[in-house]
Amino acid sequence: MHFFSVLRTMSGGYRETAGPRRVEGEKMRPSQLLTVLETEFQSVQHGQHTPVMLWGPPGVGKSQIVAQVAERHQVPVIDVRLSQMEPTDLRGIPFRVGEQVEWAVPSMLPDATRHGPNGVLFLDEITSVPPSVSAAAYQLILDRRLGAYEVPPGWAIFAAGNRQGDRGVTYSMPAPLANRFSHYELDVNLDDWVAWAYAHGIDERLIAFLRFRPELLFEFDPAHNPVAFPSPRSWEFAHRALQKFGNRSEVLVEALQACVGPAAGIELHAFVDNLDKLPDIDAITRGESVPVPKETDLQYAVASALVGRAIRARSNGDANTVYGHIIDYAGGFPQREMGVMLISDMHRAIGQDLFQVPQFSRWAKAVADVMLFDM
Repeated sequence: MHFFSVLRTMSGGYRETAGPRRVEGEKMRPSQLLTVLETEFQSVQHGQHTPVMLWGPPGVGKSQIVAQVAERHQVPVIDVRLSQMEPTDLRGIPFRVGEQVEWAVPSMLPDATRHGPNGVLFLDEITSVPPSVSAAAYQLILDRRLGAYEVPPGWAIFAAGNRQGDRGVTYSMPAPLANRFSHYELDVNLDDWVAWAYAHGIDERLIAFLRFRPELLFEFDPAHNPVAFPSPRSWEFAHRALQKFGNRSEVLVEALQACVGPAAGIELHAFVDNLDKLPDIDAITRGESVPVPKETDLQYAVASALVGRAIRARSNGDANTVYGHIIDYAGGFPQREMGVMLISDMHRAIGQDLFQVPQFSRWAKAVADVMLFDM
């Protein structure tokens, strides 16, 4: 498999690394954590599973990564919001049976008969629970049981919470509870988000904007206690706002600000407004001669639109022809790194089919001094 690695960066901040490299104490990008959770889910079948704790600020996609693992394996996720619970909600309530007391098992906990033999038990907001509730979770997490109840053997246990210092109610995780997890801190990564965005049909104009302004993917300052702020989660909200209010110019800017905050909302609105100068994307995919825009923001917009066209062309019989025309166009950017970004995003979106296109090898040779290809 090929992995792209840009050696020089553009003024817009685009950079892509050749592959996951984790240094001790470093935050992990979403694609790395997805690999970790995939492996931990599969390890349940072999008795090697270790419960995983995901740390990170609000809105960076912790719960979404867990959902992706479950979706890939077509198993259920039971999302238990511990911050909304009392100790008895986990332990159950006692009832008398003859001369003994037994405990009614909460129906929300995984049951092989009702929920299936495999799945994910997700303990969300675990850092927002008082000590009395976290103490009730000790046995569930490490021993996979609570009294007579046992977590089905095919179920993985993942948890997530905000760090102390992030906005919101958080408690210091007690050492006995912390020692029951392996711990990973999630960092935002634009390349991973862009790959996710293309796969989930996020508006190409929004993808282009964040390529143009990568520092706005996540901008959160708990000291200022923001209500709306840019984050991977809130940019998905902005995507929805573009679909709902795109033709309502009198309210669009306010809708965008409501999702990602005042400054980012105004910038995105101005960016989208400027796209009426965009060249004919269909003409590019037909192989016609179309000049590359001089404006950097429009170059990002063209690149994102072309990746979208490549994705939609996969189901057509002339997909390789479209790919070839896009590669030819990528070679025309004044800054070759912009073309590298376009082809790299295409590679992540359509996979190895890209390497079968005749124009690819010619383009790769032309940018060899700014690229590495690892086999």
